[in-house]
Amino acid sequence: MDGTVLVADDDRTIRTVLTQALTRAGCKVHATSSLVTLMRWVDEGKGDLVISDVIMPDGNGLDQLPLISEKRPGLPVIVISAQNTIMTAIQAAEAEAYDYLPKPFDLPDLMKRAARALEVKRRAPMPRTTEVADKHDDLPLVGRTPAMQALYRLVARVMNTQLSVLITGESGTGKSLIARAIHDFSDRRTLPFVVARPTDLEGADGPATLMSRVKGGSLVFEEVGDLPAAAQARIVRMLDAMPDSAPRIMATTRPGLTQKLEDGAFREDLYYRLAGVTFDVPALRDRVDDVALLSDHFLARADRDGAALRRLAPAALDLFRAYSWPGNVRQLENVVQRLVVTGTEPEIGRAEAEAVLGNQPAMEPLTGADTDKLSASVAKHLRRYFDLHGGALPPPGLYQRVVREVEAPLIEIALDATGGNQAKCADLLGINRNTLRKKITDLDLRVTRRRKLM
Repeated sequence: MDGTVLVADDDRTIRTVLTQALTRAGCKVHATSSLVTLMRWVDEGKGDLVISDVIMPDGNGLDQLPLISEKRPGLPVIVISAQNTIMTAIQAAEAEAYDYLPKPFDLPDLMKRAARALEVKRRAPMPRTTEVADKHDDLPLVGRTPAMQALYRLVARVMNTQLSVLITGESGTGKSLIARAIHDFSDRRTLPFVVARPTDLEGADGPATLMSRVKGGSLVFEEVGDLPAAAQARIVRMLDAMPDSAPRIMATTRPGLTQKLEDGAFREDLYYRLAGVTFDVPALRDRVDDVALLSDHFLARADRDGAALRRLAPAALDLFRAYSWPGNVRQLENVVQRLVVTGTEPEIGRAEAEAVLGNQPAMEPLTGADTDKLSASVAKHLRRYFDLHGGALPPPGLYQRVVREVEAPLIEIALDATGGNQAKCADLLGINRNTLRKKITDLDLRVTRRRKLM
C-alpha cells in the first residue's frame, strides 16, 4: 500500500493503532483529534485518503465531507463511527464517503478497504437529505454486527436506483422498516409510499386506482410468498402495464420463497420482476451482539416518551443474549416495554427478566422448506453458482473456496453456541482444540467469551 493517509479520531488508542498499521503497510500517516487540523491538511493538499470519525470534539465528521469533496475532488474518505445505526451509513453514502465502517471495526478489513480506496476515485457527490434524516432518528434499524452493517450499506447504494427490491426475513425482523427506509431516504421521498393489499388489485379498475394512489412513489407488496396464484397473476399483469412514470416496486417475504418457486407454488416471472435486488434481514438470534444496542434503544425511547428510566443489569442482558427470540426485534421491543411498565427499580435484574421471558413462546419449529436436509440446501446453492457462469466453468480452486465458505460460519455458530468456550466448541465440532485454534486464526474469526445458558 502506498500513499499518505489523514486520520482524524478523538480516541488516542484508535489513532495509534491506525498509525502503526498503516505505517507498517507502507503509508505515511498524519493523525489528529481535531477536524480543524484535518481540514487544514486537506486545504494544504496533503493526503491521498482520509479516515475520519463522525463525532469529534470540534464538529461532525460527516459535515466536512462536502467541503472535502469541493476542495479536493477525488479524495476518498472512509467514515468510522460508534453510531451503529442505518442513519450513519445512509448519511455517509449521501455525503459520498468512499466507505463506512462501524466501531469497533475489524482492523484487517479496514486495511483492505483503505488499500482499495487509495486506488479508486470517488464518484460524483449526491445531495444530502438532512431533513429526512432528522425525521427518522427513531427507526430501530440499529446494529453493529457485520450482517446489519452490510444491509445498511446496501440500502445506501440502491435507494436512488430504479431496481425492484425483494426483502426476505422472518416475522418481526423489520422488513417493512427496510422498505420504508429505502423510500424515505430516496429521491422519491416526497411521493406516496403505498402498501398494496391483494384486494387493491381486484376488479377492472383496481390496478388503475392503485397506480393513481402511488403516483410514481413506492409500491410495496407485503408477504408475497403467501399470495394465492390469482393474486400473483394480477401483480404480473399490473407490472407489465406499468407506465413510464412507474413507481419503485418493493416486496417482502418470509424465508422459503425459493423453495416455493421450485415447487411451482410461486410464479417465476413474478419472482424475477420483484428480485432486482434482494435484501436478507437476519433473525435476531443470528445477531446476538445487537441485542444490547436494541435494548438500550427501546429503553431510551421509553424514557423519552415519559416512562421511568430503566437499565438492564449484566445478568439480565446475558439472559437476553441467550434467548432465541422467535419473534425477533418486534418481540424484544414488546418485552422491553413490558419491563419498563411493570418494574419499579432503576435496574432490571435477572429474576425480573426471567419472569417476563418465562411467559414468552419458545422457539417455533421450522416448517416447510426450512426442514430440507442440509445437503439438499447446499446442492441448490451450488447448482445456482454453476448456473451463474452461463455454461462456463467457475475459476479453478472451487473445492477450497466452498469448504472455506461453509467452514467459517460453522465455526462461528459453534463458538456462539458454546459462549466462546473453545474447549466446548472443539468437542462439539469433533476436532482437536489446537486444530480449532488454527482455524480461528486462519479464518480471522472473532471469539467473544460470554456466559451461555444451556
